Amino acid sequence: MVGQAASVVPAADQAAARIAADDDRHAVALWLAEFRASPQTLRAYRREAERLLLWLGEQGRGLGELRRQDLDAFEAFLADPRPGERWVGPSRPRHSPEWRPFRGPLSPASRRQSLVILQGLFAWLVEAGWVSHNPFRLMRDKRRRLDNRQVRVERYLERPLWEWLWQWLERPLEEGAGPRARFTRSRRRMLFGFAYLLAPRISEVAATRMGDFVMREGRWWWRVVGKGDKLARIPVPQDMLSLLAEWRTCLGQAPMPEPDDDAPLLRGLDGRRGLGDNQLYRLIREAFAEAAEALEAEQGDKAQVQRLRHATPHWLRHTALTHQAQAGVELRYLASTARHSRLDTTARYLHAEDEEWHRQSSLHGLPVGADEPLDESV
Repeated sequence: MVGQAASVVPAADQAAARIAADDDRHAVALWLAEFRASPQTLRAYRREAERLLLWLGEQGRGLGELRRQDLDAFEAFLADPRPGERWVGPSRPRHSPEWRPFRGPLSPASRRQSLVILQGLFAWLVEAGWVSHNPFRLMRDKRRRLDNRQVRVERYLERPLWEWLWQWLERPLEEGAGPRARFTRSRRRMLFGFAYLLAPRISEVAATRMGDFVMREGRWWWRVVGKGDKLARIPVPQDMLSLLAEWRTCLGQAPMPEPDDDAPLLRGLDGRRGLGDNQLYRLIREAFAEAAEALEAEQGDKAQVQRLRHATPHWLRHTALTHQAQAGVELRYLASTARHSRLDTTARYLHAEDEEWHRQSSLHGLPVGADEPLDESV
């Protein structure tokens, strides 16, 4: 198992510290406590901070000793954590001896995000007097996007690939399939349909109860508590109501839930136990992997097969919002569905400008018949 993160007294004068921390881990824990109202953010920030602490701990160093020249080595480590058997492994409980901090090498986008998060950590530690400087502020390479500028969302399934995937999910079971196979198929359709129609985050899917689907003045809404512990209501389209009714019928329940139904929406094979974030993540990834194999066998389209193999649950949220934007949903309503606090965050899903730009650029081209002699009269 990877060694414990170093508990090192900071290089800065501890008397100048404005937080009551005993060591680096304690200081980081106090920073993380600032995000306790947003569980998803807390998990993501804790993961990146822990990776840095473990990396420094392997070298017997603390946060206050991190210098600008170390950051390139740390980014290279994120891209290729070695030795692999020490750092990389499948998902395991944190207390398991088989737990590892990485599932695999981080992509360029994930590495940039890690650096952005850690820059924020060090900015807080400087203000807290725990370290004397923020080495991430010295990184001037614009490709790292440390200013956290918004870029266009690209990790989504284009409509033809999504349509193929949904048809694959809709395929009937083989004759003689048992109750477990029928339950699994119905749950998978419900999971993917929910993700596509309402654009939830995976933590929100895990937290959804049957009674979170409510009717008001003849219209159905999904009640959700999202990032920042903010309550929102999202319109439920007819396709989602149909999926919900089918899923509840599979569970042996009435088609529509009652307002006080506190049972989990997605369930384990016993039909009662709710599913957590990690279980839902694995179910979606397994479905993407199976779909990729089916697509490869049927069409052999390597590019599309690779997209399915790389897809994660969050791609479904991106796909939902992108397809709604392409269908003409107004930006203000799209932002409400996404539950973004800023419209420029939602605007990353608008790809119509790209299509129009390509269309107009096609009006400009090379001259036809350029090898013909020049007409002197022109």
